[in-house]
Amino acid sequence: MNREERGSATLVVVFVLGLVLTAVIGLGSLAILYGARTEASIAADAAALAAAVATYPPAGAGTPQAEASRYATANGAVVVTCTCTVDPSFASRTVTVIVEKEVSVPFFGTLRVKAGARGEFDPVAWLGG
Repeated sequence: MNREERGSATLVVVFVLGLVLTAVIGLGSLAILYGARTEASIAADAAALAAAVATYPPAGAGTPQAEASRYATANGAVVVTCTCTVDPSFASRTVTVIVEKEVSVPFFGTLRVKAGARGEFDPVAWLGG
């Protein structure tokens, strides 16, 4: 082995370990973000369904926005928008809710993940008609 070749294997090992470490950090961060996205989606679904029922005053316990916020908060998210108008008629209605969830990702800091959902409520079906 020449003097010039000494230590070249060490450099290759250090380089490969650096690549492996970078890949592990990247995949771990993606997994954390995917999990947060799933949790945000679940929070949006719950918020939209709660808000949809609350648009019909006899069925809801509070305002659609308040119900959406309550269910989003219970699932670790915050409502960003709630398109949910109170409607005392018997018409079927659809609401749209967008929520945001904060997640801490190593080496990237705190990130916000958004998700949206739609919920439908039919007062006639609810009344058994």
